[in-house]
Amino acid sequence: MVYLATAVTLVGVIGLLNLVFTFGVVKRLREHTAQLTELREHGGDQIMLRAGATAGQFRAVATDGTTVARDELSGRTLVSFFSPRCVPCQERLPAFLDYAASMPGGRDQVIAVVAAEPDDAAESVAALSAVARVVVEPDHGPLGSAFAVQGFPAICVVGADGVIVASGTTLDDLPSPALV
Repeated sequence: MVYLATAVTLVGVIGLLNLVFTFGVVKRLREHTAQLTELREHGGDQIMLRAGATAGQFRAVATDGTTVARDELSGRTLVSFFSPRCVPCQERLPAFLDYAASMPGGRDQVIAVVAAEPDDAAESVAALSAVARVVVEPDHGPLGSAFAVQGFPAICVVGADGVIVASGTTLDDLPSPALV
C-alpha cells in the first residue's frame, strides 16, 4: 500500500510540474507573438529599405575598377544583392539578368552586389558582369549596410537622390524596366 501511495504522489507532482511548464510555454509564445506583430507593423518583414526611404552613403570599387557611390548615381539605378550560397538567388538570377539587360542606360544603371569572399563570388561575378557593375563585399558591407539588407536576394530601384523607388525579393516587386 505504501508503494501505491508513493506512486500516486509522484504522478501528482509530475503532473503539477508539467502544468507549470505548460503555463510557462504558453506565456512565452504570447510574448513572441506580440514581438512578431510589432516587428511586422514597423517594417520588420522587409528584406531591405522600403520605397520612400533614403539609402545611406556608400562608396565601393566594382570588379571592373569603376567606383560606385550614392552621390554618383545618375537617374534611376537598379541595385541588387545576391549571395552564392543562396538557393533563391540562383533560381532568380536568369530572370534578373534579362531584367537588367533591358534597363534604360544599360549596365551603367545597374549595380549588383555579391555578398561573399572574392574566391566564392567568381561564378556570380562572371554571370552579372555583362549587365551590371559588380561589387563583391562581405555580408553587411558598405552597400549592404547603406540599403539595410537583411537577406538575399534583395532588389531595388533607387533614384539619383538616393530615395528607394521600389524594393523587394522578386522582380514582381519592381516596375517594368521601361518604367524605371
